[in-house]
Amino acid sequence: MGEQQAITVLKRDGLGRVERVEGARGPFVRRVACGGALPGSGWLARVFARRERRALRALAGLEGVPALVAEAAPEHGQVLRSWIEGRPLSRAEELPEDFFEHLDRLVTALHARGVCHNDLHKEQNILVGADGLPHLVDFQLASVHARRGALFASRAREDLRHVEKHRRRYTRLGRGPRGQSQEGAGAAYRRSWLAGAWKRAVKPLYQFATRRVLRTRDGEERRGEQGPWPRWTPALGARRGAAPLS
Repeated sequence: MGEQQAITVLKRDGLGRVERVEGARGPFVRRVACGGALPGSGWLARVFARRERRALRALAGLEGVPALVAEAAPEHGQVLRSWIEGRPLSRAEELPEDFFEHLDRLVTALHARGVCHNDLHKEQNILVGADGLPHLVDFQLASVHARRGALFASRAREDLRHVEKHRRRYTRLGRGPRGQSQEGAGAAYRRSWLAGAWKRAVKPLYQFATRRVLRTRDGEERRGEQGPWPRWTPALGARRGAAPLS
């Protein structure tokens, strides 16, 4: 890309940085998996970058997820993806009444491609687009499954369970449309044994590594219990299907 570019750093942590790059062909997002001061952080960042690149390739053409802009410099741990205009769920000022129904369908469409996001507990990974529809970003932890076995099924349920947790939080206590709470596809799912083991044994180590060692508090951007909570706007209806774009 030889044209003049304006670069804005959106995020910087112990694994590298995420940039918005503005050029003659419009904006895109560049993840630079350069690591930080910690030995081995660059290797770990490149592992995550490969996972993201693989997931986005598997999801090519699916509306609601970023598209790979180019396979540029994979050996340097860079991921270039399309820019999505929107706001994180935690900052959204309004939501369509059927927002979480559309989010269920989008997550189910990922699963139909054999992809599990594995990081949907973070509100900032769910964007409310300018069109009011949900979009998903940050596929560093995503997994691509050629076989739809027990592991895939467990991870797919966890994705939908996390969507249900967001839905419940945003619609309980009279916060939902017309004061009503909502239920969706993940309402019947409980935490899997794998997720339980992660929370008890692995999560404390993960938090120590990310917060104390890598000095990042990724995943803590969450709307406070006191709000302000989003306003509800009329339902969008069948504005997006589960099928990929032609």
